[in-house]
Amino acid sequence: MELDEEYTWRGRRVRLARRGSGPPVVFCHGTPWSSALWAPFADALSARHTVHLWDMPGYGRSSKDADHDVSLAAQGELLADLLAHWGLAGGDGDRPAPHVVAHDIGGAVALRAHLLHSASYASLALVNVVALAPWGSDFYRLVRDHAEVFAAVPPPMHDGLLRAYISGAAHRRLGDDATEMLAGPWLDPVGQAAFYRQIAQADQAHTDAVEPLYPTLDLPVLVVWGIEDAWIPVDRAHRLAATIPGARLELIEDAGHLVHLDAPVALAGVLHRWLSP
Repeated sequence: MELDEEYTWRGRRVRLARRGSGPPVVFCHGTPWSSALWAPFADALSARHTVHLWDMPGYGRSSKDADHDVSLAAQGELLADLLAHWGLAGGDGDRPAPHVVAHDIGGAVALRAHLLHSASYASLALVNVVALAPWGSDFYRLVRDHAEVFAAVPPPMHDGLLRAYISGAAHRRLGDDATEMLAGPWLDPVGQAAFYRQIAQADQAHTDAVEPLYPTLDLPVLVVWGIEDAWIPVDRAHRLAATIPGARLELIEDAGHLVHLDAPVALAGVLHRWLSP
């Protein structure tokens, strides 16, 4: 699904796509991914829904300017404004509220947009999301302390480090095509610097600010988790579902953090059932 639209937000160039007709669904990707991870699912749902994809600034095909804030705080504000740009989530009831499907830090972005910036959703599906403390790995902390050093490593070293990092998110061995799709945006000099920049700006404070508000969520929420997630263990799924009133929990076997690639049929089935009237 080609990102054939562009939205300018505070100097950032955000690549977008809209397809199909019917109730709106907005997909939010995580790190270090892009909307390409959601594209096959959006394409499948476009027969009955208007699907919306976007690459967060600093990711995928959106701008990766060195001086731009790409934190969860900035991305949450952007999502709220982007929904208005799409003509969605009007507080006056005249515009449709979208179903939102989010993965990884996209979950934190969607939660912040709703809880702090008044973005309205018809429902929220949270797939292996960053939402609960503690989060962030030793690698994150090392990059945060030495981001400029990592950004300057020779390209072959960066290539190997990046591919090893990405492979750890999957429970099954990633195919060559999937690896290239995930790694591609980060391989040129601009992408290399952006890869370490977005890690360096990751801050648990941005989820700490909204975690106490999860019990106030008053909309249908689905929590989906690949049981074999090595990045965010499945106990977080149980904790998150227990924190949100009325949340439904769906666990997917033989799938890790990249449940989209580990178990695409199972994930598609869960989302289809959730979004079907």
